[in-house]
Amino acid sequence: MAEGERLVIDHVGHHGDGVAVSGGDNIYVPYTLGGETIEVGPVPGHHPDRRRLLKLEAASLERIAPFCPHFGVCGGCAIQHWDAEPYRAWKRELVVTTLSQAGIDCDVATLVDAHGAGRRRITLHARMGTHDVLKVGYAAAGSHDIIPIDRCPILDPQLSGAIEAAWAVAEPLIAMGKPLDIQITATNSGLDVDVRGSGPVSSAMIARLSRIAEQHRLARLTRHGELVLMRTPPVISIGAAQVTLPPGSFLQATVAGEEALAALVSEHCKRSKNIADLFCGVGPFALRLAAKSRVTAFDGDAGAVAALQKAATSTSGLKPVNAEARDLFRRPLMPQELRDYDTVVFDPPRQGAQAQVRQIAASKVPTVVAVSCNVTTFARDAKILIDGGYKIEGVTPVDQFRHTPHVELVAQFRR
Repeated sequence: MAEGERLVIDHVGHHGDGVAVSGGDNIYVPYTLGGETIEVGPVPGHHPDRRRLLKLEAASLERIAPFCPHFGVCGGCAIQHWDAEPYRAWKRELVVTTLSQAGIDCDVATLVDAHGAGRRRITLHARMGTHDVLKVGYAAAGSHDIIPIDRCPILDPQLSGAIEAAWAVAEPLIAMGKPLDIQITATNSGLDVDVRGSGPVSSAMIARLSRIAEQHRLARLTRHGELVLMRTPPVISIGAAQVTLPPGSFLQATVAGEEALAALVSEHCKRSKNIADLFCGVGPFALRLAAKSRVTAFDGDAGAVAALQKAATSTSGLKPVNAEARDLFRRPLMPQELRDYDTVVFDPPRQGAQAQVRQIAASKVPTVVAVSCNVTTFARDAKILIDGGYKIEGVTPVDQFRHTPHVELVAQFRR
């Protein structure tokens, strides 16, 4: 393909790239919008249906200026160049289209904006670049290169100092010659940092890392989950409970996102008396639902389950909560184990919950509430429930990953 090919973008696709139709084939061009006339070039080493934008000849009226200087180079955000209203309509339509293609007919509510104050957790990558220059930042768009950053405007202000801390932690460890992943979470008591990839370290290195943790006033610094230094336990609030996080914990990306998802789940469970919360994590739903209902919570992460149980036990005013470590992919709850629950809530990872959903579909649980971060696997699992006799009552999409094609959703099913 020659440099300087001219295309007209037809629409924005599911991954946030502009899609042009050329010779009957779809051509994908990042950072473009429907109706735009563009000049493109090849992307070396990529699939032949990919192009890179060289020149914007005729811009869409919906195009706006990106707010981040790293946009278009950093791979974190796919969409900062689109006006809010058409962007929100497109994101809701991702859910509508995927469900329709799966043969699922249901109401899809208005998209809930749950970006709030911004992301409260990030993973930064540290690599030694050419000429032995340290790079700490995000992966580049479409490659494994690292884009060094000194600021990120989509972060919650509570993550202030996180990037500086990551650079400081990476500097001594990178000399060991291994790439690092540095997960940082904002908590009520400060930054919680977990470093992965370093391999075994000496006692002298542990002492040096401890000094860095003190200098940057980190709540806790761990390496592969093992404690280096804890100045104060990293605690977050979930409803009335205070949860001390295990190292490297999974949390919803934004506080507003967690609250929006939990509010929808709670509304669907408002008449429930005995709830099973599957893939419960540290309890974003269980600890809120327990204000009114008895909850049994299950997750394969024993550390998360222990943190949830400890928080529930030490919080007054909650109904009974029992948390159990169980791999629901290998040992899903069977129909006979589900018979005492009037509601099941499940919030699996991106791969969905196929094995567990098959057992729910074979049960007689009256109400099922599904939370998902992947509409494709949700549609697959929803079809299993519908084929098992459940009726889908509706879906609400939630946008906590603003500027990306990722969308969360909450759905209710009834027998």
